[in-house]
Amino acid sequence: MADEYSEKQSTATASTAKQSSITFSDLFGILRKHWISIVVTFIVVVSGTTLWTMMSPVTYTSTAQLFATYNADSDTTNSAEQNSGSSYIMGQIKSYPALTTTQSVLQPVIENLGLNASVAQLKGKISVTNPTNTAFVNISATDGNPAQAAAIANAVAKSLSSVVENGLYTSGAHSTIKLSIVQPAMSPSSPSSPKWKLNILIGIVGGLVLGVLVALLKDVLSKRIQDGDEISEYIDAPIIGRIPEEELLNDTKPMVVNEPGSPVAEDFRRIRTNLTFMAPIEDTNCRLIVVTSTGASEGKTTTSVNIAAALAENGAKVLLIDADLRHPSVANKLDIDGSAGLTHVLSGQASVKDVVQRYWKPNLHVMPAGPKPPNASTLLNSPIMVELLNNAIARYDYVLIDTAPMVVANDAVIFVRRGGSLIMVCRRDQTLKRDLREISEELATLDLPVNGAIFNYARESKKSLEHSNYYYYYSNHDVNHRKKRRFSLK
Repeated sequence: MADEYSEKQSTATASTAKQSSITFSDLFGILRKHWISIVVTFIVVVSGTTLWTMMSPVTYTSTAQLFATYNADSDTTNSAEQNSGSSYIMGQIKSYPALTTTQSVLQPVIENLGLNASVAQLKGKISVTNPTNTAFVNISATDGNPAQAAAIANAVAKSLSSVVENGLYTSGAHSTIKLSIVQPAMSPSSPSSPKWKLNILIGIVGGLVLGVLVALLKDVLSKRIQDGDEISEYIDAPIIGRIPEEELLNDTKPMVVNEPGSPVAEDFRRIRTNLTFMAPIEDTNCRLIVVTSTGASEGKTTTSVNIAAALAENGAKVLLIDADLRHPSVANKLDIDGSAGLTHVLSGQASVKDVVQRYWKPNLHVMPAGPKPPNASTLLNSPIMVELLNNAIARYDYVLIDTAPMVVANDAVIFVRRGGSLIMVCRRDQTLKRDLREISEELATLDLPVNGAIFNYARESKKSLEHSNYYYYYSNHDVNHRKKRRFSLK
């Protein structure tokens, strides 16, 4: 017993680790699923960057370059003095970038050029650097007028040179450092800002990165299943069918009856084929198919009646039982009399032959649920239900049971333990991931597998075939319906 428990714990741990890890294929799937969000984010970022660049003021930058030398008092300076002077220059020149932005340097520039600006405003237009281990001072000025930018840079350079040579010492003393303008500022021919190529490149890269982050964040925060591939992250079962959103599914006739040549009818035939590979009940030729979902409004009843009709179309003897005694819906879905049904049989008020109805073909039988009983779970677990199943399995090729959603009740477990194959119906933007995970853990604890999953409201991927009219034919009603639908989407 302990070994069995340990094995289950190990399996659960491995399953959790599998769910928590992400592969490159998973990442690609997430990006493919949210490609619209990625494209929208990319367009918004690139457009915003382009708009911001267009609205940015055009400015020009001009640079003047100065060189510091040792200003000796005599022509007989020896090598020791030169070395000392060189060290002195390298020590002093590091402070010149800060000195350049002081009022002593900038105020004369404002007066000489007649600028309508304060020292603080002019300081915002000036950039001063001293390249490492050099005696150069680079003064750059930025302005909307290229000639004005050059004039400011040259004026600041001259003012700095004057302050360094004459303004830092007491009257009559001269600085031992001389600043010479070796490269005067020239009027630039092209603007320095905005930088179109750089900004657009940043917008493109930023748009892609943000788009991917938005997709990942949207996937993490999403509480509902958005793609059929997500189902396999929560339950270990293959997808045996994908049913697109189709208004005709709301009719009171199955698709193989109402529109036998439609793509959706072919989708249910594909499910029919996949069901033939599921194992029959031991020592019988009957397959017991249990259809359920995590919650309400996910399309399990619609799926059940359409699968039953598709199986009967192929000649199989089929019995469809509405075992969702808490919310009977098969009778309404097929527009048949639902006043008598499974409830009466299980309560001993009627026999099976009294409540079973033929539908569409002689080999398709339907047993409605009947009125809602106050003790649904008790009736479904009764010996009469076991006897009913045994007799049905002996007579039919397929017994389909439409059961209550798993979040409401685990009635499906009753029939799966009898040897039935559990089919989980999930609907896009309706099935909650949390519910699917909890149900999967519950079934794993009970050692009951999910044999297949059907994804409802899947995004259509066969539009090219539909528009070609090569593989499918349509009735006039279906053609008009699709035209109206396409028109409404425009």
